[in-house]
Amino acid sequence: MSTYSDLKLIRWGIIGCGNVTEVKSGPAYQQTKGFRLAAVMRRDQEKLIDYATRHGVEKYYTSAEHLINDTDIDAIYIATPPDTHKYYALKVAEAGKPCCIEKPLAPCYEDSLTIYDSFANKGIPLFVAYYRRSLPRFEQVNTWIKSNEIGEIRHINWHFCKPPNDVDLSGAYNWRTDPKIATGGYFDDLASHGLDLFTFLLGEIKTVSGIAHNQQGLYAAKDAVVACWLHENGITGTGNWNFGSDRREDHVEIIGSKGKIEFSVFKEEPLVLKQGDHKQEIYIENPLNIQMYHVKNIKKQLLEENYLHPSTGESALHTSWVMDKILGKL
Repeated sequence: MSTYSDLKLIRWGIIGCGNVTEVKSGPAYQQTKGFRLAAVMRRDQEKLIDYATRHGVEKYYTSAEHLINDTDIDAIYIATPPDTHKYYALKVAEAGKPCCIEKPLAPCYEDSLTIYDSFANKGIPLFVAYYRRSLPRFEQVNTWIKSNEIGEIRHINWHFCKPPNDVDLSGAYNWRTDPKIATGGYFDDLASHGLDLFTFLLGEIKTVSGIAHNQQGLYAAKDAVVACWLHENGITGTGNWNFGSDRREDHVEIIGSKGKIEFSVFKEEPLVLKQGDHKQEIYIENPLNIQMYHVKNIKKQLLEENYLHPSTGESALHTSWVMDKILGKL
């Protein structure tokens, strides 16, 4: 039962109003009935005022602590790089406010566990922006699995690769390839989405191992990763991620005893169901504000009865464990 269902409106504050909040997430908090984006925080005052003005946000702060402790703010969305998630999250937990944190929960499992415990021990709702769990295209994949369209699931495989970008080639600083923030580089940023989705679709992983290497020498973080794992229900899994290829590829296969499902984690390509000689394709477009369904589901848990969001601190903690195991950090 929701402890916030007596509220008619939840006023949100965003810490870190950068690019991810411009279209992907920020507007979702403004457009969801029962929510209002009431304050934003950014250290760069000029960019902060510009953001608040363009998005029609009344309050703005250069201090995260002032936003967190504002009595007119009911809940906090942390949209900063992962290395600051723990610092801000512990302050939000201390303030006793529900929180959504951008993925990954933290750069390592240890910090993720600290964040999770700080909210769980106080019974405060914690959500993590693994929004693919709420997207209609992956709900369709889940429907095919649950309705036994491909029989018993045997194996899942994900192949992902992309070329280095101009920033990589230039040697300019990029926090996404700074090993202090992301040991696995783009693997941390991108692979976490898919691995989290796979546990949503197929259940938690009980055994996992991997190899992480730097092939290109363009930055200090890892740029080539391979992994294999076993879900608790006996489904096997493999994945390979390379960030120095000549092209971008993103292909997932879920193999069953009676057929298979194919899809892309990031591209809006058709979902494919193959059963013998029969092939079915379904195209489901993502919303412009891609976190819209994720945010609407936060509202369902906070303001409605008997609903549990698919992406919580607990599920994100498991994903952090899987990532650290693959990278050899545990």
